[in-house]
Amino acid sequence: MATAVDVEPPGDEADAPVGKLAAQIARRIEADVARRGWPVGESLGSEPELRERHAVSRAVLREAIRLVEHHQVGRMRRGPGGGLIVRAPDAGPATRSLLIYLEYVGTSVTDLLHARLLFEPIAAGLAAERIDEDGIKTLRAAVEDPHDEDPMHQLLGQLSGNPVLHLFTDVLTRLTTRYAHTSRRISKAELLTSTATSAEAHRAVADAVIAGDGARAQMTLSAHLEWVADWIEKHRVQRSRIAGAVIEPEMAEGPRAKLAEVVAARIHDDIAARGWQVGAALGSEADLLARYDISRAVLREAVRLLEYHSVARMRRGPGGGLIIAEPEPQASVDTMALFLQYAGATADDLRIVRDAIELDTVARVTARHADQEVGARLAAAVRWPTEGPPDSPGKADVFHAELAALAGNPVLSLFLSIVTELFRRHAAGSLPGDAAAGDVQHAHQRILDAILAGDSGVARQRMRRHLDALIPWCH
Repeated sequence: MATAVDVEPPGDEADAPVGKLAAQIARRIEADVARRGWPVGESLGSEPELRERHAVSRAVLREAIRLVEHHQVGRMRRGPGGGLIVRAPDAGPATRSLLIYLEYVGTSVTDLLHARLLFEPIAAGLAAERIDEDGIKTLRAAVEDPHDEDPMHQLLGQLSGNPVLHLFTDVLTRLTTRYAHTSRRISKAELLTSTATSAEAHRAVADAVIAGDGARAQMTLSAHLEWVADWIEKHRVQRSRIAGAVIEPEMAEGPRAKLAEVVAARIHDDIAARGWQVGAALGSEADLLARYDISRAVLREAVRLLEYHSVARMRRGPGGGLIIAEPEPQASVDTMALFLQYAGATADDLRIVRDAIELDTVARVTARHADQEVGARLAAAVRWPTEGPPDSPGKADVFHAELAALAGNPVLSLFLSIVTELFRRHAAGSLPGDAAAGDVQHAHQRILDAILAGDSGVARQRMRRHLDALIPWCH
């Protein structure tokens, strides 16, 4: 029997080609849905038609359809008039995908709260500008409901009218709640006091939003989030990361989840609880069938979902089993970007979030200007637009990605990747490419010069002008 200490030897890629091809076909189907304006209820074709259209085997197509169904982009309906039917997704798969990666990289509570302090005041300000009568009723009902643990933060994201802020705020609030739920025991009196303090702050923020006073809403919310940070720091258990935390069922499965998704979430939780031992085996297929008391078909579908998110993969043959893998961010980026496309994220929505992240990372990296690593890595990134592979669609983004990485907050790095991917999709076919490589390199060099001089104000101003110059390409 394979155990968690059996480490996989390199070189065995048994089912990788099928899984990779299925993921490519799934992305192609999903891109087609987006191009067609997300026609919910329409059929994309029967299984034979889809096999012929994409020139793949039945096995590959069925794996691709599983991924499309997992993302809630479509569902296969059998029988006359059936086929792959376009459906309206919710944020569940996108949220789970992001949580898996952030859990793996060891996101800290400091990272989460820094990101919340960056995004939530923006959402509050937009909500104050855009709130209507229905929004007023919803917000007042939420802050007065004693049974709802933390309604206001997600609701402000929704009321902002910016689906990017809404989704990011929802994820950050959920992650922060994990720390609160794993904090040390506190007395009943202290719990009542903190609950009352939080409720009072929520009402104050809501009153400011309802009054249309965006500045007061932002200041009040910022003060409340700083209080939340202090409370968690005082009460949390002695660990700084969320590694090992489980994915709550309502986040992992959603209302119509298949059993395979439930099992995939349980396996993920077991992997996280073991400390994410990359290369270790959780057990053979027979072991897993017995452990989770499921059929072979359910297990294999669950494994495909885990493989898609790079959580684990099945190795066939003697000494094989389900091998723990190293999650990578692209699955999170693709899934989040897909949902935000459906949610109708506009170029202006993206700009608001991207500006907030980029200006923050510039300031944080400028504070490290004396660090030799900063200069070396950014100098190489500056050269990439002209020295990188010809016609590479992402080489102008390398400088921005390096800035985010050097700023040291994995949440913001991942969010920037999502926004950048969406920006690229909005600008498909209109990006200047190599023709503007020299101009891009010059702008990046000017930002780097200010960073290395330790001048945060100038660095931020130059970054703002650079980002403004990109706006025409995103419409």
